[in-house]
Amino acid sequence: MEPLRIAVIAGGLSFERDVSLRSGARVTAALESRGHDVTLFDVDQHLLDELETCKPDVAYVALHGRMGEDGTIQGLLQLMGIPFTGPDARASSLAWDKAVAKGVWRRHGIPTPDWISLSSDAVRDLGAVRILPQVTQRLPGPLVVKPTQGGASMGVGYASDAQDLTDALIGSFRYHPVALVERFVEGVEVAVSIVDGEPLPPVEIDVPHADGEDGHYDFSARYTPGATVLHAPARLDASTAARATDAAMAAYGEVGARHVTRADMIIDADGNPWLLELDTSPGMTETSLLPAAAEAAGEDFASVCERILLAALPAHTR
Repeated sequence: MEPLRIAVIAGGLSFERDVSLRSGARVTAALESRGHDVTLFDVDQHLLDELETCKPDVAYVALHGRMGEDGTIQGLLQLMGIPFTGPDARASSLAWDKAVAKGVWRRHGIPTPDWISLSSDAVRDLGAVRILPQVTQRLPGPLVVKPTQGGASMGVGYASDAQDLTDALIGSFRYHPVALVERFVEGVEVAVSIVDGEPLPPVEIDVPHADGEDGHYDFSARYTPGATVLHAPARLDASTAARATDAAMAAYGEVGARHVTRADMIIDADGNPWLLELDTSPGMTETSLLPAAAEAAGEDFASVCERILLAALPAHTR
């Protein structure tokens, strides 16, 4: 095929800016190695003018976090008539809010842990002393607390009682004014990536601690080389791996996703998958999960980047 003029869009002003720039730089180098004309754009007030000047055949969205995954950049690219990778504006906005996405999955029978959303305004106006015991009564601990919007495990905390819950909510509200309080599921953390409608092998996430116990897959564990052991493919029996893949595909379908996603889930002791969230712009750094899954499938990084890119092109131009 003829070389394409590609705009890789990364950076921005979210908490995940630095990770996005790393993803964008790696994707840019990979697509250049395939012979394409690639320009890396940071998101600022000049972006739309620069895209008008560049006139790319297609945009590769390597943004993470707000603006990149909430449907904003997708809506702008749709208005400009520029094909782009990843889910469209509607699907991105659905998946971006964890509580909204979980509601979609629950309605369609996709297993996801019980939850409640709490806003900082509700906690302030109704009183933490009155509202938090109600939460812990409805959702007996342990609990996971996370911002309803955002990624990279920023603002995630754990709670076993009302006092822990107070501390975890304070940490979560630093990143977003609405928190998701979710039943903690003990088990193995697994990610299933989907590229152009096809699932890649599940990846198992193992975060060892010095004391020999499992750690949490937090921001440091995600992006510090050597802090996490990725088993690709995951150490699951065939039946469990199939259930995990089915859950990821169902989540992909119910939000109307396309091109590329990553479903994060916990596999419990009985081999049941519990869906936590759907990432519509998965990380593409050296320590990210999707590249590890692609490698397990026998696909190199440049090849999977190009496959995602080509999925975004109109069929008659591929």
